[in-house]
Amino acid sequence: MTNSDYLLKAAIKKVTEKLNEIVFEKIEEATTIAQDAPEILKKEFDSLKESIIEEASRMEKAENIQENETNNTYQDSNIKISLNEIECINKQIDLFNKSINNQIK
Repeated sequence: MTNSDYLLKAAIKKVTEKLNEIVFEKIEEATTIAQDAPEILKKEFDSLKESIIEEASRMEKAENIQENETNNTYQDSNIKISLNEIECINKQIDLFNKSINNQIK
């Protein structure tokens, strides 16, 4: 065998060893990731579930605030109507009192 034959065989051997080493490392990494995947997925699912619950709570609060504002507006208009009626009654009472006072004099 010539020197170039030995160089070629040595190169093939070293490249094969290096490729085997890289493949073995990648298989180990994949195994580690595969073992950790269920825990990672569980954490992500729990995080998603918490954010969904928080959003639902925020939406419920926003709706309650809107309903309260609507009710307050309705109550405010009812109060205004009632106050106007009371004012009209007070005016009528004042007129009645004045007419009575005028009759007494």
